[in-house]
Amino acid sequence: MQNAKLKHYFHLHFLVFIAGFTAILGELITIGSIALVWYRMAIASVLMFLFIKIIRLRTKITKKLFWQFSVAGIIIALHWITFFESINQSNVSIALAMFSSGAFFASFIEPIFFKRRVLPYEILFGLVVIFGVFLITSSEINYLTGILLGLLSALFSTLFAVINGRFIVNHNATIISFYEFISGVVFISIFIIFSDIKFNAEFFLLSSSDWIYLLILASVCTAYAFIGAVEVMRYISPYTVILSYNLEPLYGIALALLLFPEKEKMSPQFYIGAILIIATVITDAILKNYKKRRNKRKTITN
Repeated sequence: MQNAKLKHYFHLHFLVFIAGFTAILGELITIGSIALVWYRMAIASVLMFLFIKIIRLRTKITKKLFWQFSVAGIIIALHWITFFESINQSNVSIALAMFSSGAFFASFIEPIFFKRRVLPYEILFGLVVIFGVFLITSSEINYLTGILLGLLSALFSTLFAVINGRFIVNHNATIISFYEFISGVVFISIFIIFSDIKFNAEFFLLSSSDWIYLLILASVCTAYAFIGAVEVMRYISPYTVILSYNLEPLYGIALALLLFPEKEKMSPQFYIGAILIIATVITDAILKNYKKRRNKRKTITN
Protein backbone atom coordinates (compact mmCIF):
# COMPACT_ATOMS: atom_id res chain seq x y z
CA MET A 1 0.00 0.00 0.00
CA GLN A 2 2.82 2.39 0.96
CA ASN A 3 4.72 1.51 -2.25
CA ALA A 4 1.58 2.17 -4.30
CA LYS A 5 1.14 5.66 -2.78
CA LEU A 6 4.85 6.39 -3.31
CA LYS A 7 4.40 5.43 -6.96
CA HIS A 8 1.62 8.02 -7.31
CA TYR A 9 3.79 10.70 -5.67
CA PHE A 10 6.59 9.94 -8.14
CA HIS A 11 4.05 10.14 -10.95
CA LEU A 12 2.85 13.53 -9.69
CA HIS A 13 6.35 14.99 -9.61
CA PHE A 14 7.06 13.53 -13.03
CA LEU A 15 4.02 15.48 -14.27
CA VAL A 16 5.33 18.66 -12.60
CA PHE A 17 8.72 18.03 -14.23
CA ILE A 18 6.95 17.69 -17.60
CA ALA A 19 5.17 21.01 -16.96
CA GLY A 20 8.54 22.67 -16.33
CA PHE A 21 9.98 20.98 -19.44
CA THR A 22 7.29 22.69 -21.57
CA ALA A 23 9.24 25.95 -21.30
CA ILE A 24 12.42 24.17 -22.43
CA LEU A 25 10.61 22.94 -25.55
CA GLY A 26 9.43 26.51 -26.15
CA GLU A 27 13.09 27.55 -26.24
CA LEU A 28 14.09 24.68 -28.55
CA ILE A 29 11.26 25.02 -31.11
CA THR A 30 12.26 27.55 -33.77
CA ILE A 31 8.84 28.54 -35.17
CA GLY A 32 6.88 31.57 -33.91
CA SER A 33 4.73 31.37 -30.80
CA ILE A 34 1.39 31.60 -32.69
CA ALA A 35 2.28 28.75 -35.05
CA LEU A 36 3.69 26.76 -32.11
CA VAL A 37 0.44 27.00 -30.14
CA TRP A 38 -1.62 26.19 -33.25
CA TYR A 39 0.36 22.98 -33.76
CA ARG A 40 0.26 22.16 -30.05
CA MET A 41 -3.52 22.48 -29.80
CA ALA A 42 -4.21 20.83 -33.18
CA ILE A 43 -2.10 17.74 -32.45
CA ALA A 44 -3.40 17.54 -28.86
CA SER A 45 -7.00 17.77 -30.17
CA VAL A 46 -6.43 14.75 -32.43
CA LEU A 47 -4.83 12.76 -29.60
CA MET A 48 -7.62 13.73 -27.21
CA PHE A 49 -10.23 12.70 -29.79
CA LEU A 50 -8.59 9.28 -30.18
CA PHE A 51 -8.51 8.88 -26.38
CA ILE A 52 -12.22 9.78 -26.16
CA LYS A 53 -13.05 7.17 -28.82
CA ILE A 54 -10.96 4.50 -27.07
CA ILE A 55 -12.65 5.00 -23.69
CA ARG A 56 -16.03 5.70 -25.38
CA LEU A 57 -16.87 9.02 -23.79
CA ARG A 58 -20.03 10.83 -24.84
CA THR A 59 -19.04 14.07 -26.60
CA LYS A 60 -22.47 15.66 -27.12
CA ILE A 61 -22.94 18.93 -25.22
CA THR A 62 -25.42 21.83 -25.30
CA LYS A 63 -24.87 24.90 -27.46
CA LYS A 64 -24.48 27.03 -24.32
CA LEU A 65 -21.75 24.75 -22.95
CA PHE A 66 -20.00 24.75 -26.32
CA TRP A 67 -19.69 28.53 -26.29
CA GLN A 68 -18.57 28.54 -22.65
CA PHE A 69 -15.85 25.97 -23.37
CA SER A 70 -14.89 27.94 -26.48
CA VAL A 71 -14.25 31.11 -24.46
CA ALA A 72 -12.02 29.11 -22.09
CA GLY A 73 -10.22 27.61 -25.11
CA ILE A 74 -9.45 31.06 -26.48
CA ILE A 75 -8.12 32.14 -23.08
CA ILE A 76 -5.78 29.13 -22.77
CA ALA A 77 -4.60 29.73 -26.36
CA LEU A 78 -3.77 33.35 -25.45
CA HIS A 79 -1.99 32.11 -22.30
CA TRP A 80 0.23 29.75 -24.29
CA ILE A 81 0.93 32.32 -27.03
CA THR A 82 2.00 35.01 -24.55
CA PHE A 83 3.99 32.46 -22.51
CA PHE A 84 6.02 31.18 -25.48
CA GLU A 85 6.43 34.70 -26.85
CA SER A 86 7.74 35.74 -23.42
CA ILE A 87 10.42 33.05 -23.81
CA ASN A 88 11.22 34.34 -27.33
CA GLN A 89 11.52 37.93 -26.09
CA SER A 90 13.54 37.06 -22.97
CA ASN A 91 14.35 33.53 -21.79
CA VAL A 92 12.90 30.54 -19.92
CA SER A 93 13.79 31.88 -16.45
CA ILE A 94 12.01 35.21 -16.99
CA ALA A 95 8.89 33.57 -18.46
CA LEU A 96 8.61 31.05 -15.58
CA ALA A 97 9.28 33.64 -12.87
CA MET A 98 6.50 35.84 -14.27
CA PHE A 99 4.21 32.82 -14.65
CA SER A 100 4.56 32.31 -10.87
CA SER A 101 2.82 35.63 -10.28
CA GLY A 102 -0.50 33.97 -11.16
CA ALA A 103 -1.31 33.65 -7.44
CA PHE A 104 -1.33 37.46 -7.24
CA PHE A 105 -3.95 37.66 -10.00
CA ALA A 106 -5.94 34.80 -8.44
CA SER A 107 -6.33 36.71 -5.17
CA PHE A 108 -8.37 39.33 -7.05
CA ILE A 109 -10.00 37.22 -9.78
CA GLU A 110 -11.34 34.46 -7.49
CA PRO A 111 -13.37 36.87 -5.27
CA ILE A 112 -15.08 38.25 -8.39
CA PHE A 113 -16.03 34.79 -9.73
CA PHE A 114 -16.90 33.18 -6.40
CA LYS A 115 -18.30 36.35 -4.78
CA ARG A 116 -16.12 36.31 -1.68
CA ARG A 117 -14.16 39.11 -0.04
CA VAL A 118 -10.45 39.64 -0.64
CA LEU A 119 -8.53 38.24 2.33
CA PRO A 120 -6.03 40.55 4.10
CA TYR A 121 -3.12 38.12 3.75
CA GLU A 122 -3.83 37.86 -0.01
CA ILE A 123 -3.26 41.61 -0.30
CA LEU A 124 0.01 41.25 1.66
CA PHE A 125 1.13 38.36 -0.55
CA GLY A 126 0.16 40.40 -3.60
CA LEU A 127 2.44 43.21 -2.44
CA VAL A 128 5.30 40.73 -1.93
CA VAL A 129 4.76 39.39 -5.47
CA ILE A 130 4.77 42.96 -6.85
CA PHE A 131 8.04 43.59 -5.00
CA GLY A 132 9.49 40.37 -6.47
CA VAL A 133 8.44 41.44 -9.97
CA PHE A 134 9.95 44.90 -9.34
CA LEU A 135 13.29 43.31 -8.35
CA ILE A 136 13.32 41.21 -11.51
CA THR A 137 12.27 44.10 -13.76
CA SER A 138 14.80 46.55 -12.34
CA SER A 139 17.65 44.05 -12.71
CA GLU A 140 16.59 42.70 -16.12
CA ILE A 141 15.19 45.82 -17.81
CA ASN A 142 16.52 44.59 -21.18
CA TYR A 143 13.87 41.87 -21.01
CA LEU A 144 10.97 44.25 -20.30
CA THR A 145 8.85 43.01 -23.23
CA GLY A 146 9.34 39.41 -22.11
CA ILE A 147 8.45 40.37 -18.52
CA LEU A 148 5.21 42.10 -19.57
CA LEU A 149 4.23 39.18 -21.81
CA GLY A 150 4.99 36.78 -18.93
CA LEU A 151 2.71 38.75 -16.60
CA LEU A 152 -0.03 38.77 -19.26
CA SER A 153 0.44 35.01 -19.64
CA ALA A 154 0.02 34.55 -15.86
CA LEU A 155 -3.19 36.61 -15.97
CA PHE A 156 -4.65 34.47 -18.78
CA SER A 157 -3.57 31.28 -16.96
CA THR A 158 -5.26 32.35 -13.73
CA LEU A 159 -8.45 33.39 -15.53
CA PHE A 160 -8.51 30.02 -17.32
CA ALA A 161 -7.92 28.09 -14.07
CA VAL A 162 -10.77 29.89 -12.29
CA ILE A 163 -13.20 29.35 -15.20
CA ASN A 164 -12.18 25.70 -15.59
CA GLY A 165 -12.60 25.24 -11.83
CA ARG A 166 -16.30 25.96 -12.28
CA PHE A 167 -16.63 23.65 -15.31
CA ILE A 168 -14.93 20.68 -13.66
CA VAL A 169 -17.57 20.48 -10.92
CA ASN A 170 -20.28 19.27 -13.31
CA HIS A 171 -18.50 18.11 -16.47
CA ASN A 172 -15.91 15.56 -17.58
CA ALA A 173 -12.39 17.02 -17.67
CA THR A 174 -11.41 15.26 -20.91
CA ILE A 175 -14.50 16.52 -22.76
CA ILE A 176 -13.89 20.06 -21.47
CA SER A 177 -10.29 19.98 -22.70
CA PHE A 178 -11.23 18.51 -26.07
CA TYR A 179 -13.64 21.35 -26.85
CA GLU A 180 -11.22 23.94 -25.46
CA PHE A 181 -8.42 22.66 -27.70
CA ILE A 182 -10.69 22.61 -30.77
CA SER A 183 -11.92 26.17 -30.14
CA GLY A 184 -8.33 27.32 -29.57
CA VAL A 185 -7.31 25.90 -32.96
CA VAL A 186 -10.26 27.59 -34.68
CA PHE A 187 -9.51 30.92 -32.97
CA ILE A 188 -5.81 30.86 -33.94
CA SER A 189 -6.68 29.69 -37.49
CA ILE A 190 -8.99 32.68 -38.01
CA PHE A 191 -6.26 34.99 -36.71
CA ILE A 192 -3.67 33.45 -39.04
CA ILE A 193 -5.95 33.77 -42.09
CA PHE A 194 -6.38 37.52 -41.49
CA SER A 195 -2.76 38.17 -40.45
CA ASP A 196 0.56 38.26 -42.25
CA ILE A 197 1.42 34.72 -41.12
CA LYS A 198 -0.89 32.81 -43.54
CA PHE A 199 -1.33 29.06 -44.06
CA ASN A 200 1.26 28.70 -46.81
CA ALA A 201 3.88 26.09 -47.66
CA GLU A 202 6.36 27.73 -45.29
CA PHE A 203 3.92 27.38 -42.37
CA PHE A 204 3.82 23.58 -42.79
CA LEU A 205 7.46 23.16 -43.82
CA LEU A 206 9.13 22.49 -40.47
CA SER A 207 12.51 21.05 -39.61
CA SER A 208 12.64 17.46 -38.37
CA SER A 209 13.74 18.67 -34.92
CA ASP A 210 10.75 21.06 -34.70
CA TRP A 211 8.37 18.20 -35.60
CA ILE A 212 9.89 15.99 -32.91
CA TYR A 213 9.72 18.73 -30.24
CA LEU A 214 6.13 19.63 -31.25
CA LEU A 215 5.02 16.00 -31.03
CA ILE A 216 6.56 15.73 -27.55
CA LEU A 217 4.92 19.03 -26.54
CA ALA A 218 1.46 18.03 -27.80
CA SER A 219 1.49 14.40 -26.69
CA VAL A 220 3.58 14.16 -23.52
CA CYS A 221 3.37 17.75 -22.22
CA THR A 222 -0.27 18.39 -23.16
CA ALA A 223 -2.53 15.35 -23.74
CA TYR A 224 -0.72 12.90 -21.42
CA ALA A 225 0.08 15.53 -18.76
CA PHE A 226 -3.54 16.60 -18.52
CA ILE A 227 -4.97 13.07 -18.38
CA GLY A 228 -2.24 12.12 -15.88
CA ALA A 229 -3.04 15.09 -13.62
CA VAL A 230 -6.72 14.09 -13.54
CA GLU A 231 -5.80 10.46 -12.82
CA VAL A 232 -3.34 11.28 -10.02
CA MET A 233 -6.05 13.22 -8.16
CA ARG A 234 -7.80 9.90 -7.55
CA TYR A 235 -4.98 8.87 -5.20
CA ILE A 236 -3.47 12.17 -3.95
CA SER A 237 -5.34 15.13 -2.41
CA PRO A 238 -6.02 18.11 -4.73
CA TYR A 239 -4.11 20.31 -2.26
CA THR A 240 -0.93 18.22 -2.63
CA VAL A 241 -1.33 18.28 -6.41
CA ILE A 242 -1.76 22.07 -6.52
CA LEU A 243 1.13 22.65 -4.11
CA SER A 244 3.38 20.36 -6.15
CA TYR A 245 2.53 22.17 -9.39
CA ASN A 246 3.71 25.40 -7.76
CA LEU A 247 7.19 23.87 -8.00
CA GLU A 248 6.97 23.96 -11.81
CA PRO A 249 8.99 27.20 -12.14
CA LEU A 250 11.74 25.77 -9.92
CA TYR A 251 12.03 22.65 -12.07
CA GLY A 252 11.91 24.72 -15.25
CA ILE A 253 14.49 27.30 -14.17
CA ALA A 254 16.84 24.55 -12.92
CA LEU A 255 16.50 22.72 -16.25
CA ALA A 256 17.09 25.95 -18.19
CA LEU A 257 20.26 26.70 -16.20
CA LEU A 258 21.48 23.18 -16.88
CA LEU A 259 20.70 23.16 -20.61
CA PHE A 260 21.26 26.82 -21.55
CA PRO A 261 23.80 28.12 -18.98
CA GLU A 262 24.98 31.09 -21.06
CA LYS A 263 21.53 32.45 -21.90
CA GLU A 264 19.82 31.62 -18.60
CA LYS A 265 22.40 32.87 -16.09
CA MET A 266 20.76 35.87 -14.41
CA SER A 267 21.69 38.49 -11.84
CA PRO A 268 21.44 37.73 -8.07
CA GLN A 269 18.58 40.24 -7.88
CA PHE A 270 16.58 38.14 -10.35
CA TYR A 271 16.89 35.02 -8.19
CA ILE A 272 15.91 36.95 -5.04
CA GLY A 273 12.79 38.23 -6.83
CA ALA A 274 11.97 34.78 -8.25
CA ILE A 275 12.39 33.08 -4.85
CA LEU A 276 10.14 35.72 -3.23
CA ILE A 277 7.39 35.08 -5.81
CA ILE A 278 7.59 31.27 -5.70
CA ALA A 279 7.83 31.16 -1.87
CA THR A 280 4.77 33.43 -1.64
CA VAL A 281 2.78 31.20 -3.99
CA ILE A 282 3.64 28.07 -1.96
CA THR A 283 2.86 29.81 1.36
CA ASP A 284 -0.47 30.98 -0.05
CA ALA A 285 -1.37 27.38 -0.99
CA ILE A 286 -0.42 26.12 2.49
CA LEU A 287 -2.51 28.80 4.25
CA LYS A 288 -5.52 28.16 2.01
CA ASN A 289 -5.34 24.45 2.77
CA TYR A 290 -5.04 25.12 6.53
CA LYS A 291 -8.06 27.44 6.43
CA LYS A 292 -10.08 24.91 4.41
CA ARG A 293 -9.32 22.11 6.90
CA ARG A 294 -10.14 24.35 9.87
CA ASN A 295 -13.50 25.34 8.36
CA LYS A 296 -14.26 21.67 7.67
CA ARG A 297 -13.50 20.76 11.28
CA LYS A 298 -15.79 23.58 12.51
CA THR A 299 -18.59 22.34 10.24
CA ILE A 300 -18.24 18.77 11.56
CA THR A 301 -18.15 20.00 15.18
CA ASN A 302 -21.24 22.15 14.72
